[in-house]
Amino acid sequence: MRYSANHKEETREKLLQSSAISAKKSGFSTVGVDGLMKAIGLSGGAFYSHFSSKDELFASIVERELRQSLERLGADQGREKLERCLKQYLSLSHVEHAESGCALPALGAEIARSDMSIRRQAEHWICLLQESWAQVLESESLAWAILSQCIGALVMARMLATEELQRTVLRSSYDEIGRQIAGPRI
Repeated sequence: MRYSANHKEETREKLLQSSAISAKKSGFSTVGVDGLMKAIGLSGGAFYSHFSSKDELFASIVERELRQSLERLGADQGREKLERCLKQYLSLSHVEHAESGCALPALGAEIARSDMSIRRQAEHWICLLQESWAQVLESESLAWAILSQCIGALVMARMLATEELQRTVLRSSYDEIGRQIAGPRI
């Protein structure tokens, strides 16, 4: 059977997408190569025609996911887009569906334990996101504070067992960020 010229790239993209979903849902360290390949209908041996190691796959997932986060959450279109993003980010849907959301709350601890090259790569994308928010908010420190608060609120909400308390954490964070964005009232 002959494959199309794009087959290898299409398979690599399927593997990246499937692996990112698995990693954000269950953690990257818990996912084996055979399971990742089986999820896209291939044998474990085929993995090495796409990546030299599981670490290389993780680096590719981090780059892909954080680039996509920048595209979704970047505030290039102004304050209104930033506010819409914050509302979506701090939602119960985002808590319940880690596999389709931001990689930072789901994979942050694993990124922190990774080698320096992966941490630098994550830093690059995080800084780009922070810079886009800082332009809109006209404050570098406020952009860092809000970015950190959003990630922390999502991690906290995911740790909690009751939906009511999850909603309280998300709503409280959203309200406080709204006050921070509005600035001092005269």
